[in-house]
Amino acid sequence: MTRNRALRYGGRTLALATTAIGMIAAAVPAVAEEQPTTEQIMADCASGEGKCSFNAPEIGQAYLGEPRQVSELLYNCTASPASQSMAWADTVGSSHSVGGSVTVGGGIEGIITASVTATYNYTWQSSRTETSTFTVSVQPGEVGWISRSQVMQQISGTWQTHYDDPKWGHYYWFVPDVVTSPAPNGTDGKHNAVVVKSRKMTADEKKLCSSGATRGEVFTR
Repeated sequence: MTRNRALRYGGRTLALATTAIGMIAAAVPAVAEEQPTTEQIMADCASGEGKCSFNAPEIGQAYLGEPRQVSELLYNCTASPASQSMAWADTVGSSHSVGGSVTVGGGIEGIITASVTATYNYTWQSSRTETSTFTVSVQPGEVGWISRSQVMQQISGTWQTHYDDPKWGHYYWFVPDVVTSPAPNGTDGKHNAVVVKSRKMTADEKKLCSSGATRGEVFTR
């Protein structure tokens, strides 16, 4: 006789056979073909082979991400301070703890979007792109560039995958996940930051300044 067990999930109690449910903890490797890897489960979610949902999403507090260079470098090989208008562009995407990046237009993106929208009435975007121009001022013998920090958020939830026929011995698999993604400017009082940074030239960069092509010039590369 097959012994059933009850699983309380999403406010309902389901009576499921012991072969029906599988749980994968993030970063736990598969055990000799008895259990899939998280990558295999997420691949089935992305392809549609598994009927997937992203359950009980919880949005964390917004924070300012790490600064990143978004422009070319501006070298001042002259003896006077120099300023130049420079264009910059920055695209920040999303990643999740069990599957790397979230592909724009992919199946995973659509599932997360539907779940977050239904739960919070909030339009989640897996990628954000910003472009603009900024004046960069550089002292003699220094290198300048534009740096930008994006407002970010984390969304935690659990992937539920349902198969029409048992796969790896189960109809259902559950995978906990944390999605890190860009958030709208001003979320939770946090704002994107664009700043100009500079540093002294390295010995190799000074050699470029002394070359015939760049001597006494301001140039980018």
